[in-house]
Amino acid sequence: MVRNKKGFTLIELLIVVVIIGILAAIAIPKFANTKEKAYLASMKADLRNLATYEESYAADSAGTYFSGNGAAQGFTASQNVTMTATAVVGPPAGWSAVATHSLTTKTCSSSVNGLISCT
Repeated sequence: MVRNKKGFTLIELLIVVVIIGILAAIAIPKFANTKEKAYLASMKADLRNLATYEESYAADSAGTYFSGNGAAQGFTASQNVTMTATAVVGPPAGWSAVATHSLTTKTCSSSVNGLISCT
């Protein structure tokens, strides 16, 4: 009597599971780092857009800048991003802003000189 054995042995299945585990251990930290970079990019983009709104407002308001989140001036931040602008009384007049994202502990800040730093 001839038996036709088809299928995988237990050793072959265990090797495949170990390989998948190793690949997952490599990929998951990379994915988490990518998400963090996306949150920072979102905050930086919102700070650049806020700078445009600040300068436009100053051009129409005799060189003064606005404080707050910019909603009264028509600015809307990205989803999960909170912006806070602070007008600096001069001379010269200026502004600074801080952006936070609800899904990360990092914050980004910017000022009238246009430099954005994240910590």
